[in-house]
Amino acid sequence: MGTVLFYHLTRRPLEETLAMLLEKARGAGMRVLVRGTSRQRMEWLDEKLWLGPEEAFLPHGLDGGPHDALQPVLLTTSGTACENGCLMTVDGAPVSAEDISGAARVCVLFDGNDAAALATARAQWKALKDAGVAAQYWSEESGRWEKKAET
Repeated sequence: MGTVLFYHLTRRPLEETLAMLLEKARGAGMRVLVRGTSRQRMEWLDEKLWLGPEEAFLPHGLDGGPHDALQPVLLTTSGTACENGCLMTVDGAPVSAEDISGAARVCVLFDGNDAAALATARAQWKALKDAGVAAQYWSEESGRWEKKAET
């Protein structure tokens, strides 16, 4: 079973941190599924990723198109990561032990300045820990990403 990485965002916005993690996953040759909770929010992320700097372009698409299976990064409110791919969840989207068992990498991004998002992430951490999933907690509180806890 793989490891899930929790990213506690306090300094950088979601779209910036997501773009950085997507670049790393793509650099490792992984296809990525970004799972959110609302279509509107996924459309917003789609727009933000298109507006990034040209040299850091991330090929991606919204689910529901004719080429979903070919997208290197697919933004969706459902679905599972392809075998040995990467799953990234945002906005409290669900993540399960089954999700982690099939993916090479799973990242949970949450806004540490939002009490509800923080509570959801804590509940996910506990549920995954109780299911025997290895987890890491990363914080940017100091200005750079540091691993603060591991199960």
